[in-house]
Amino acid sequence: MQRLSHWINNQAVNTDEPTLEDINPVNGEILASVPLAGQNTVNQAVACAVDAQQRWAKEPVHKRAQVMFNLRALIKQHHDELVQLISVDNGKTLADAKGELQRGLEVVEYACGAPELLKGEHSRLVASDIDSWSEFHPLGVVLGITPFNFPAMVPLWMIPMALICGNAFILKPSEKVPLAATRLAELLAEAGLPAGIFNIVHGGRDTAEALIDHKDIKAVSFVGSTAAAKAIYQRAAAAGKRVQALGGAKNHAVIMPDADLENAASTLIGAAFGGTGQRCMAISVAVCVGDETADRLIEHLLPKMDELKLSAEENQQADMGPLIDQVAVTRVNSILSQAKEQGAELVCDGRQYAALPDKGCFVGPSLVDKVSASMSCYEQEIFGPVLSLVRVKELDDAIALTNAHMYGNGACIFTESGAAANRFSNTVEAGMVGVNVPLPVPMAFHSFGGWKQSLFGDLHAYGPDGVRFYTKRKTVTQRWLKQTGHSTAFGQL
Repeated sequence: MQRLSHWINNQAVNTDEPTLEDINPVNGEILASVPLAGQNTVNQAVACAVDAQQRWAKEPVHKRAQVMFNLRALIKQHHDELVQLISVDNGKTLADAKGELQRGLEVVEYACGAPELLKGEHSRLVASDIDSWSEFHPLGVVLGITPFNFPAMVPLWMIPMALICGNAFILKPSEKVPLAATRLAELLAEAGLPAGIFNIVHGGRDTAEALIDHKDIKAVSFVGSTAAAKAIYQRAAAAGKRVQALGGAKNHAVIMPDADLENAASTLIGAAFGGTGQRCMAISVAVCVGDETADRLIEHLLPKMDELKLSAEENQQADMGPLIDQVAVTRVNSILSQAKEQGAELVCDGRQYAALPDKGCFVGPSLVDKVSASMSCYEQEIFGPVLSLVRVKELDDAIALTNAHMYGNGACIFTESGAAANRFSNTVEAGMVGVNVPLPVPMAFHSFGGWKQSLFGDLHAYGPDGVRFYTKRKTVTQRWLKQTGHSTAFGQL
C-alpha cells in the first residue's frame, strides 16, 4: 500500500499527518493511505502558489497555451494509464473511464485557444478622441474541490481554465479517489508548468474548510452534493470570495406518446445506469405521458436491463461497476425499501443481484414504477442505479412536475413533435436541455451548469463562463489631448 504525498511546488511533499484509506470499491482492497492536511500544509501550499502566480500572470498568453498543448499530448500519450487509475480508484468500467477522460481532454483542448479567449474587447472613439477597451486579469490563487464520481474530468473542468487565465490553482481532490489527480500533477510539471502554479492538498472536510478560509484564496470552484455546495457557497461568499458551487440533480426525461420508444429505452439505459447512476447528469426520472406510453416503455426497458453486466473484476465488457462505498449501497437500498413501503412498484429490484463478492459495493439496476412526487425515491437525489417512472396525462403536467422539483440541472424530452419539443425547451426550468438526447452535457466550448438548487453562484463551469469566472475585468478609457509645437528630444510633434 502506497502512502500518497501532497504536491507542492512541483514535487511530492510527505508529512506525518493523520491518514485515511483509499479503498477499491470492487473488492475492498486498500489502494493507498491519504494524508489529511492540517493548517501548516495548507499555508505552505498557498504561500508557494501566491509567490509563483505573480510570475505566471506576466507570462505571455501564448506560452500559457503552449503548456496546455503539451498537456494534451501527454494525456493522449498516457491515456491507458490514466483510464486504469480512474477505473481502479472509482470502480467505474473501463468504458466509463475512457468517456470521462475524453470529456476532460476536450476542456484542455478548449483552453489551448487562450490567445483568442483572452483577447478582450475594444471600442474606438466612444467619444471625441476617446477609446475604450476591456482586459481580463487573473484573480490570483484559486481553489478547486472535486467529487469522487469523476476523478479526472471534473478537475480538468477547472485546472486548464484557471491556469490559462494566469491564476495559480490548488486542488483538493476527493479523498476517496486521489490517484488520477496525483498523476495529472506530474503530467502538468512535465508539460512545462512552472513550479508552484499547480498544487494538490489532500484531506477531508477540515482541510477543505481551511483552504476556503485562507485569506489568499480568491475563488472557490466546487462540484458535489447540494448540501455541501450550499454550505461552501455561503462560507466562501461571506469571506468575499468568488464562488462557483455545482450541486445535486434530479434529471427528468419526458417520454411522449409519439416517441421512438426503442430509441428512448436504449438511451435511457445508459443515461440512468451508466456510471452506476453516480452522475449529476444521470436521468433518474422518466415521466411518461399516458399509461400506454409507460407500459410500452417498461416492455422495452426490461430486456435491456436484464442484459446489463455487472463485474467485480477488470472486465472491458462490463456495463456497470460498483457504487463508491458501502454507505452508498446502504442509502440506495434504503430508498428502494421506502419506495415499496410508500406504494411504488419495484418492477426490477437491483438488490436481488447475486454472485458478486461480499466486499464489493454492488447494487444492480432498479426500475420503480407508479412513483408520485411525494415519495422519497422522487424527492431525493439517489445517486445510484435507480430509474423512477412517473405517469402523467399531458405534456403540461410533465413540465409542471419537472419545474416543481428543487433541482434544475438537466431535463430532456423524447418526441417526434417539433411543437412539443419547442414548448418543453422554452418552459422547462433546467440549465441543460436535451431533445431526443438523454444527457445534454455541453461540449467544452459551451458551459456546464444547472438552475435552482443545482448551482450556487452566477457562472457555470468551463467554456465562456470558465474564462469569466477565473478573471476579473478591467476597462480602460483613454484620451490623448492634441498638442502642437511641443518640443521633444526627437524634434517637433
